[in-house]
Amino acid sequence: MPRTTKVESPSCPPFRALTTDVLGLVKVIETRGEQSGAAAKVVERWGDPDSSKSVVSASILDREKDPLLGVARKSGLIDVISVINGDLRHSIPNVCQDGTRPEDDPIVGLHLFKKQRSESSTRSCTSLTCTTKGYVRIESFEESKSPADSIRDPSPTSWNVCGSGNILCSNVEENENYALFGGKGVEVNVWDLQKCTKIWTAKSPPRNSLDIFTPMWFTSTTFLSKDDHRKFVAGTSCHQVRLYDISAQRRPVMSFDFRETPIKAVVEDLDGHTVYIGNGSGDLASVDIRAGLDSYLRIWDIHSRQLLSAVFLKQHLTNVVFDSHFRTQDAAGSAPEPLDVNEVPCQDEDDEAMTTKRKKTSKGHGDSRSKKKKSRKTSKED
Repeated sequence: MPRTTKVESPSCPPFRALTTDVLGLVKVIETRGEQSGAAAKVVERWGDPDSSKSVVSASILDREKDPLLGVARKSGLIDVISVINGDLRHSIPNVCQDGTRPEDDPIVGLHLFKKQRSESSTRSCTSLTCTTKGYVRIESFEESKSPADSIRDPSPTSWNVCGSGNILCSNVEENENYALFGGKGVEVNVWDLQKCTKIWTAKSPPRNSLDIFTPMWFTSTTFLSKDDHRKFVAGTSCHQVRLYDISAQRRPVMSFDFRETPIKAVVEDLDGHTVYIGNGSGDLASVDIRAGLDSYLRIWDIHSRQLLSAVFLKQHLTNVVFDSHFRTQDAAGSAPEPLDVNEVPCQDEDDEAMTTKRKKTSKGHGDSRSKKKKSRKTSKED
């Protein structure tokens, strides 16, 4: 037996995060971090489980007053809800082009603009959506009495960012003037959102020493710095991480492999020169709480690289965003009670119940056989 040492986990700092999943649920996870060993817990759950409402993309309008969360669903519907209480504010119907069904051209990118792009009303909100086939749409909408009757922009801006292939990832830089797009069969490219024009397209790396060409298959992108849109990082399905500088050249200025599974997430650090990487196996190059396929939300300390807390959320997670204005003291004076996530129906529960039943049944047969042996032994003694 190997010798093991128990490591005490420190308390998790105060934070609030919202996750979305394949059943269309939005769950709020909080930790107060006021006592030793404080763990993150699910305190609220918004929506009813429905696989047809699976969330494929999410974006948070992270502001001090009235923060909003946008979720793009599998059905093509975009819901904008309050980060504070989960109330539905806007509901935008199918945004597909040319009558295409949402299932055939799902949304892969969603961004809620922080800057006011519409001058008609202060109660308006502007979103950018991008579909698999590359249809990008910038649309403003205003609140009304009914969320489903939100007043939409009569003349939204739309264009196509690819002629072939499938868009799999997109990202909008901090100042919201430029956006990245890339995917399978689509080289990563940069667009000017004010003019709706492409300003740069990457060039594939040359063949390697074995004359093997790496196909275009980008899975995630992020701008490296908030103050410079010219540098960004992209992850590929071929487990490569590439650094681009559009002011230097079209090919990556640096490229390296990370393990052996596709890159699923690349995230920039606040310092402007650190990137956290997560892959399909759940491996982390440094720290990335979005990387995980086992339905856990994990919180890490980026300095000590120690796990602070983990929350099991049952469904396969699709997104996670942070509420940066969360405070440990509620206005009402008390924190909501944590929810029991086991109340959500899931196929895994049925399988687990069936396994348990089989175990009980086999155990019962074992008892009957032992009783028969005992009876035979008693009869011989008699």
